[in-house]
Amino acid sequence: MSQTRHVPVMLQRCLDLLAPALEAPSPQQPVVVDCTLGLGGHSEALLAAFPSARLIALDRDKEALRLSGERLAPYGDRATLVHAVYDELPEVLARLGVPKVQGVLFDLGVSSMQLDEADRGFAYAQDAPLDMRMDQTTGIGAAEVLNTYPPGELVRILRAYGEEKQAKRIVSAIVREREKEPFSNSARLVELIRDALPQAAKRTGGNPAKRTFQALRIEVNGELTVLERAIPAAVESLAVGGRIAVLSYHSLEDRLVKQVFAAGAANTAPPGLPVVPERYQPRLKLLTRGAELPTEEEVAENRRAAPARLRGAQRIREEER
Repeated sequence: MSQTRHVPVMLQRCLDLLAPALEAPSPQQPVVVDCTLGLGGHSEALLAAFPSARLIALDRDKEALRLSGERLAPYGDRATLVHAVYDELPEVLARLGVPKVQGVLFDLGVSSMQLDEADRGFAYAQDAPLDMRMDQTTGIGAAEVLNTYPPGELVRILRAYGEEKQAKRIVSAIVREREKEPFSNSARLVELIRDALPQAAKRTGGNPAKRTFQALRIEVNGELTVLERAIPAAVESLAVGGRIAVLSYHSLEDRLVKQVFAAGAANTAPPGLPVVPERYQPRLKLLTRGAELPTEEEVAENRRAAPARLRGAQRIREEER
């Protein structure tokens, strides 16, 4: 499989955000963590841009680790690749004997490799087995979710994770169809969604199956639950002066990142204190005004960049114990 088609999203902006932390003079070798290795585009750029830095890269997908391992082999022991989900970051750092890091990067959502490998079932544009597991060695696939979850639970998932307004209508059709024959492939689900939706709903926002597929993927991989743990853990792992950059691809992810960053950048003192004690001072400084978007030129070159939202923050003080 060719890796040339993989274009890392908002690459230069991510490097620029992390640069001050990774280029600052320091007695120790700076460490940067790529929490979402994928095909290694961001990781390779980090190693090339910051020649003194050590990279620790995580991915739950063993095939991604294999391909990236080949790509990053020229960097030798500067790159440590780990099979882990990104909320396992504290355990990974502890195991490697790394107390604090200078940079963290998240590129959330589905990697290009997972979208492009037809048999993984992530893409609604081609027929494939309904799997959607990012780590194919564990957990249940999307077909099992569709075939076994109670209707009320399916409605909740489509609404919460897909922001699908027609969730009830789609789930009624799914329940009716799965009684005739269990779901196994994506084309049947796409067709069912097209048939279930009213005309007006089909006219907006691209492929009508997009929101349902997103919801199933998030459920299968526990993405938001994992992210809820991962972002605070990543902030916690930063040394003072360390920086974090997060690329999100839908509003649910972006909202979570925004909340963690905003909480870290807030003054938590009770109102009316004449002097704010150190323990109430913000721990983070926001590096982006809201979420930054890709340029029109980038979207023209790489359509997968279109929904991207980038937020950055810097650790400005230690946690009071």
